[in-house]
Amino acid sequence: METTLTIRLPEELKRTLQSLSEAENKPLSDLVRESLKNYLAVKRFRTLRNKTLPFAEAAGYLTDEDVFESLA
Repeated sequence: METTLTIRLPEELKRTLQSLSEAENKPLSDLVRESLKNYLAVKRFRTLRNKTLPFAEAAGYLTDEDVFESLA
């Protein structure tokens, strides 16, 4: 089920989105929907990362390399 959301954008942002929409031959609403999904995924990832970081550091995982080395 989809619903409609009305938002206000600065004119410059709207022009940028419109140009991208035309360049990618995608509807403006698809670009906004895709952008919002990506933004929310990054926010969820960062929230989860911040919650688990203290546990990882306590276990000695300080870098991505530490994680990958433990998997090898």
